[in-house]
Amino acid sequence: MEADKKNKRYQRLFEQIRSLIEKSSNNPWSNMATINAVLHHKMETFFWTGFYLLQNGKLQVGPYQGSLACINLAKDTGVCWAAINQNKSLVVPDVHKFPGHIACDSRSRSEVVVLLKDKANTIVGVLDVDSDKPDSFDEVDVFWLEKIVTLVYADN
Repeated sequence: MEADKKNKRYQRLFEQIRSLIEKSSNNPWSNMATINAVLHHKMETFFWTGFYLLQNGKLQVGPYQGSLACINLAKDTGVCWAAINQNKSLVVPDVHKFPGHIACDSRSRSEVVVLLKDKANTIVGVLDVDSDKPDSFDEVDVFWLEKIVTLVYADN
């Protein structure tokens, strides 16, 4: 999808998600579930869409949409841990070329991971999105997904 079209779609989705959350939610888990559902069904390249949350030093699956997920991601391996350890969002055009990639579903080909931070700006997890096509994500996705995840802990 061309950048301008993608920006406009994300803008509409951001407004839709924000409206849904502002109207009825005061729960981060509900917010994560809503974000996943909207993104997963409105972005055609999103094959798996979900949150992994830090729980007692483990990165464990939270709300998601898509095929069965890995429940625990081995510490310091894979794209999700790399994003946390580097304290930044990551785009991986070809997951098969990423050292230590964790293949929860062998059909995944590319991935974007953005950090989830709470109100104290502490990393509490990540939003992980996989595509079954290579090179599906770019900086437009990173920009909007980083903005969208701020809605998880938004004041309602």
